[in-house]
Amino acid sequence: MRVLTRELITVGVRELSARDRALAGIAERLGPPPLWGRPHGFATLVHIILEQQVSIVAARTLFERLRRHVGAVTPRSIHAMGESGLRDFGLTRQKARYCNALAERVLDGSLDLARVNTAPDDEGRALLLSVPGIGPWSIDIYFLMALRRPDIWPTGDLALATALRDVKRLEAIPPRERQLRIVARWAPWRSVAARLLWAHYLDERGQYAPP
Repeated sequence: MRVLTRELITVGVRELSARDRALAGIAERLGPPPLWGRPHGFATLVHIILEQQVSIVAARTLFERLRRHVGAVTPRSIHAMGESGLRDFGLTRQKARYCNALAERVLDGSLDLARVNTAPDDEGRALLLSVPGIGPWSIDIYFLMALRRPDIWPTGDLALATALRDVKRLEAIPPRERQLRIVARWAPWRSVAARLLWAHYLDERGQYAPP
């Protein structure tokens, strides 16, 4: 299974720039994007669940508080808190249920995260979709950031959809199906294209830190 590296990002940027003027313009202005990433495993999936429908900053703050509270965010430590303990700590009822369900499935062996890490995209998705609260957006972010798969496009990411609207000069933020049509020509480097567009989005807001 190919994993995105800094060297592969450079290759991907070169190939994407040859195909798409908008991406070429971002690359010329900002250079190759960073290899943003996260550790793979249970703790990152919990963090992604916390990010659903809230700001990245708010989710990070809650995750760090949780990590300090339990020592390490593991299936055993989260399951020991239980849904009620997680709710008391500040998680919504839904997210407490999702995190507890994820912990239960890892502990009872019905979800093998090591298998997810090495499985083809379709099989890995199916394994994660069996867990309540882990939907397509969460899986896309996990595959793109933690597993560093090279050809992932998270259609539910608002920042990416906004950047896509801007660089393609669209009248509105494109819905899922239109996004998929636009980015199809960027395969097999859609994860690199996503990083370029994230860099553009942050740069437009004065928040980009070049690698």
